[in-house]
Amino acid sequence: MTDRKDPMDFSEVLRRRRMVRRYSADPVDPETVAAIARLVRRAPSAGFSQGHRLLVVTGPATRERIAEIAEEDWYVQRGLPRWLSVAPVLMVLGVSEDAYHERYTKPDKLVDGEEMLWPAPYWWVDAGALLTLIQLAAIDAGLVTGFSTVRRSEELKKLVGLPDEVAVVGLITLGHPEPGAEDGTDAARLRTLRKPFGDLVRYESWDEPQSGG
Repeated sequence: MTDRKDPMDFSEVLRRRRMVRRYSADPVDPETVAAIARLVRRAPSAGFSQGHRLLVVTGPATRERIAEIAEEDWYVQRGLPRWLSVAPVLMVLGVSEDAYHERYTKPDKLVDGEEMLWPAPYWWVDAGALLTLIQLAAIDAGLVTGFSTVRRSEELKKLVGLPDEVAVVGLITLGHPEPGAEDGTDAARLRTLRKPFGDLVRYESWDEPQSGG
């Protein structure tokens, strides 16, 4: 089922969670890809709206075209290697906002007879949760992932046949890391930018600065 022989300790999975932009061209076991894709059934879904949409692309020609639409050359012009076209698996992460409105206009979800006022766009929240699940599952399988936004989303939707109602959240890359990709200079640079823990997490009241972490 996976490219690893033994499951990884969860704390190790979390430690290794990062975005990777350097891939080998080695193929990924199709059963591993299928197992990761099936996580769409396990991702949070407000009201069980099931608005996630995930398109898995492995064909080289389509991956090349997607990389072009996602403006891979932008990275190359900045001295980074090609990665969108190199990763052997691309997952187009999408979400259907309509699915949430449809669910929350059902009788059991109405508030005083009307659809609730959304405190946050749950469809985006759930899409982010699915992205994280895919990342963690990939690490446990001995793989790595990356993520890219797609400004030309309508062009991408036309290429891969996504319905009009589906919004493209972004593009997930999945594959084997190029040697040294998980411990590169970019990771070291980002560590120097890390904010103090107390700027990110506090207890009981934000007025009380915290230490540690």
